[in-house]
Amino acid sequence: MRIIVCDEPGKLTLKEESRSLPGEGYAQIRIRRIGVCGTDLHAFEGTQPYFNYPRVLGHELSGELVEANGAAGFANGEIVTFIPYFNCGVCIACRSGKPNCCVKINVCGVHIDGGMAEYLNVPVYSLIHGEGLSYDDLALVEPLAIGAHSIRRAEVKRGEFVLVIGAGPIGLGIMEFARIAGGKVIAMDMNAKRLEFCKEKLNVEHVINVSTGDVSAQLAAITNGDMPAVVIDATGSLKAINNSFQYIAHGGRYVLVGLQKGEISFSHPEFHKREATLMSSRNATREDFEHVIASIKKGWVQPANYITHRIAFENITGEFEGLLDPANGVIKAIIELE
Repeated sequence: MRIIVCDEPGKLTLKEESRSLPGEGYAQIRIRRIGVCGTDLHAFEGTQPYFNYPRVLGHELSGELVEANGAAGFANGEIVTFIPYFNCGVCIACRSGKPNCCVKINVCGVHIDGGMAEYLNVPVYSLIHGEGLSYDDLALVEPLAIGAHSIRRAEVKRGEFVLVIGAGPIGLGIMEFARIAGGKVIAMDMNAKRLEFCKEKLNVEHVINVSTGDVSAQLAAITNGDMPAVVIDATGSLKAINNSFQYIAHGGRYVLVGLQKGEISFSHPEFHKREATLMSSRNATREDFEHVIASIKKGWVQPANYITHRIAFENITGEFEGLLDPANGVIKAIIELE
């Protein structure tokens, strides 16, 4: 079978390897769609934490189940996706119902080889029914689940202002599920085209371009002086993360979804007087995946809105670098295997 390997930063190679049979407790999926995410792009750039080379990228996946291998309730030929965070099941996080932050977690395409391949073996416990959704829809469930999980972590309440910093695919998913939870979404980015996308495709009422005007003053005007009850970073930019502590309302919550390698810093007195809450949001759980699939089936989320680029599997090595160029206007690229 064909696989695509990131040998080192900036280098992808199309290779052939033998197709292995799934062992006990594993199922095999014939991959049909691969979503390209920020993790893949950062790995290609050489800026992704927790990463070693060479690595087969890819964890936003959908395909056909060709060997269910005893997975309860699943059948060969079924269209599926899966939870790509493989957990140990016995550590303190797993015992606490948080397999998404397992002490020994193996994220597909990050810690272990992923799904830029024609076939992939995955633990049977990770399988997710397709529920009649398309390959395209199912390939976007995982990134949308990241957004859904962050909103659940933040415990967004109806009527609260939710500031989402970063209008990339993860940020857009956060906005969708903030809206579904009843929040009043404020989108912030420096890319005018992405902010326009927020308004046109996601019906976000309030957008702020950080390159124009006083951000704090604009937030105060939108929130009637209260500032956002929830602030969520989806940029992974150290500067953006540090700057955003000043935007939190008194009694507010700040959730870090974006990830970077540096150390954050903030004014303790300013943070303390707000009695603010700082938390991270890592990966997602089955509950989040199921919430996303239900939301798509109800028409609350339209995955097709996100897909701006399509690439044939055999063309990835030549076209992947172009996905990093802001001039190409990529929201979500999908790799297709037929």
